[in-house]
Amino acid sequence: MKAHDLQQLFLLAAIWGSSFLFMRLAVVDFGTWPLMLVRVGVAAITMLSVVAWQRKWHALRQYRWAIAFVGVVNAAIPFSFFVYATQYLPTGTIAVINAMTPLFGALIARLWLGEHLSGSRLIGLIVGFSGIVFLVYDKLFFHDHHQSLAVLASLGATISYGIAASFSTKYLKGADPIAVTAGSFSSATLCVLPLAIWFWPQHPVSMTAWGSALSLALLCTAVAYIIFYRLVASIGGARSVTVTFLVPPFGIIWGVLLLNEPFGLNELFSTALVLVGTLLATGFLRLRLKSTL
Repeated sequence: MKAHDLQQLFLLAAIWGSSFLFMRLAVVDFGTWPLMLVRVGVAAITMLSVVAWQRKWHALRQYRWAIAFVGVVNAAIPFSFFVYATQYLPTGTIAVINAMTPLFGALIARLWLGEHLSGSRLIGLIVGFSGIVFLVYDKLFFHDHHQSLAVLASLGATISYGIAASFSTKYLKGADPIAVTAGSFSSATLCVLPLAIWFWPQHPVSMTAWGSALSLALLCTAVAYIIFYRLVASIGGARSVTVTFLVPPFGIIWGVLLLNEPFGLNELFSTALVLVGTLLATGFLRLRLKSTL
């Protein structure tokens, strides 16, 4: 992987690391479906404006059905699942579960696309996942069914992301990333619109909730997914989704800096494992191993 791609990977992780915080701050006032509509709706309007300005409607039409499917599996489903989960799980825990996306992404890419997993990349996935286990082992407690469903929803979101990454690699390689982003969020908006209207809050929504929702829509959605699709086109689906290995460490950093959350040796060790695993899984660091899967 090139140094520029690695920089984009870290930038994307920093942005997505803040998304769970914004979800937690906004969902209390909005609820799941209205927050989803604000997130994907504002992002769709923003990106469609860019498409119109750059006159890329032909790219949107050319891949319209593939883009519509990506909107469902890469936005509507996982975003809804994560918003639901933030009501019952700590944001750091959700970010950690989200880091399982590369594992599912690599396995789906192996089964669907026939992508080879070198021994070095496989070890990277194992090391990164081990870091996730160290980070989360004392945080996952199933006290009630809501918490259990929240964990299952988070896992379902990671599987959906893995499917979307392989689908994008197979059917959207070479597609304009701005058109893909605009079209996919438009598709997701149509999916959640009926439920959002039905469950729209009857009470006033605070400025904090609105600010968090708009940050979620513009920064964590529109900007972030342009970066993501460019990474998919540059380094492939399985490697792109390893960005989620970096999300938990950034989630911890934002928590320490903005919320005065504690940071101990366990978090430090886990973060180190996650970073090493990411570098190996993306191929930026390589071990001299001959076997492949």
